[in-house]
Amino acid sequence: MDAASAWHFCGMALKTRGKVARRGFFITFEGSEGCGKTTQLQRLARRLTRAGSAVLTVREPGGTALGDRIRHLLKFSRANHRMSAEAELLLFAASRAQLVREKILPALARGRIVLCDRFADSTRVYQGIGRGLDRSLIRRLNRFVTDGRQPDLTFVLDLPARRGLRRARTKTRRPDRMESQRASFYEAVRRGFRALARSEPRRVRLVDGSGTLHQVSQAIWKHLQPLLRGKGHDPD
Repeated sequence: MDAASAWHFCGMALKTRGKVARRGFFITFEGSEGCGKTTQLQRLARRLTRAGSAVLTVREPGGTALGDRIRHLLKFSRANHRMSAEAELLLFAASRAQLVREKILPALARGRIVLCDRFADSTRVYQGIGRGLDRSLIRRLNRFVTDGRQPDLTFVLDLPARRGLRRARTKTRRPDRMESQRASFYEAVRRGFRALARSEPRRVRLVDGSGTLHQVSQAIWKHLQPLLRGKGHDPD
C-alpha cells in the first residue's frame, strides 16, 4: 500500500455510524543508550493492549526483513568497523523507508496505535549532532524516507549519559557498535535530545528516566491519556 492509499483508507475509516472512529496514533520513544526506552515501550504496549487497543510495536533499525539485515550490519557485523558517518546515515534511512511503507503507514491506516523504538529524531541527534553531519540534509532525507509522516507524540527518556551507558553495557555481553563510542559522543546526544524537547514541546515530551520503572511509566501515561482520547481511543 502506498502512502496516498493508506491515508485514503484512514479517512474512509473515520466515517462510522454516529461514533468517533479510532484514528491511528504514532508514538516514538527516544533517548541515549541505556535510558530505558525499550522497557517503557514494552510496558506501554502491554497496558494499551489490556485496555483493548490494537497496538503495533516496531523498532529502528529493523522491524522488517530488510531492516533486520541492515540492523545487523549497523550494529554487529565485522564489516562495520570502518563505516563512515555518511554510510551510517544512509543505512539508517534505508531501514526507515522500508519500515514506514511496509509496517507503519498501513497500521496507522487501520486505526492502530504504533509504538516505535527510535525514529527520525534519532537520526537528527545521533548523526546530525553526534556525528556532525549536515542537519539540513538530514531534515530533507528524513522527509523523503518517512513520506513526511512525523510521530504524533515522542517521549525522550532523559538520563545522564554515563549512567545510561553503564546500564546498556551491563545488559549485553558484547556492546554493539552504537554502544562503543566515546563518552563525549553520548553527552552530545543527550544535549541534542534535550534541545529537541525544548524546540518542539507539543510533540516531544521529556521524561525523567532516573525514577523507578513504575514512576517513569506513570509519567508517560499522564502525558498520553488526553491525547489518546482525542484520537478515539479509550485509555482507561
